[in-house]
Amino acid sequence: MRSGLFLPIFDELADPATVARLSAEAEEAGWNGVFVWDHLRWREPVVDVADPWITLAAIATATKTIRLGPMITPLARRRPVKVAKETATLDRLSHGRLTFGVGLGSDRFGEEFSRTGEELDERRRARMLDEALEILVAAWSGEPLTYRGEFYNIYGTRFGPRPVQDPGVPVWVAASYGKTRPLQRAARHDGLIPINLEHPDQLAEMVADVRTLRQGAGKDLTVPYDIVAALPAQVDPAPYSAAGATWWLVEFPWQGSSVDQVRSVIRNGPGP
Repeated sequence: MRSGLFLPIFDELADPATVARLSAEAEEAGWNGVFVWDHLRWREPVVDVADPWITLAAIATATKTIRLGPMITPLARRRPVKVAKETATLDRLSHGRLTFGVGLGSDRFGEEFSRTGEELDERRRARMLDEALEILVAAWSGEPLTYRGEFYNIYGTRFGPRPVQDPGVPVWVAASYGKTRPLQRAARHDGLIPINLEHPDQLAEMVADVRTLRQGAGKDLTVPYDIVAALPAQVDPAPYSAAGATWWLVEFPWQGSSVDQVRSVIRNGPGP
């Protein structure tokens, strides 16, 4: 099981240069990845919220081997053609180390949909997410793309240069325990980010379900597929590894996370 940090880039961690330095330290200490939250704003008392793409670019230039990515991008509030360019460019900057975490997003924690005039209906956002993912996968091919959907239309446009990774950037999809539609979405892509887990048995159930869905969709089950367990630092990841997790991410609290706190976790190392 690979290990990574899952950082809310808020307040003290809202400085890209600081997060880049921490990422370099994590790489030197043997961690395998650094992933950052993607939000426009958050509830009080959070004041400062960094842009994930600028932060990830800083991480990419400060490191050589770790994987990196947004975790989790609410894709329905972004233009997919712009994200296609951003992800391909970042993958090239990092020499093929980008992983793209996506999900439906929520207005519950920061009101970032309602306060900026974005779509509030979750069913519509889900359809927007599915269309946007179709566009991204097609855009990463480097071939001319024509797409006509409910929300997005593209006419004979080529999005080059392509990402370094072939056939494209790996996509991890967030899914809540007990929700079927997000699991179906995750089965179409490269990884699953279970959220709201309370026990490793729930993870094992989701792993079995997504395997069945992938098999039913005709996916090659010998192709690597990632299962992400995001856990607080004090939680033992071993039972989650036994349940099928391929990645363990140390999850930091949104309130009060500091440079010293992150550095302490880094220095403790990714081992048991």
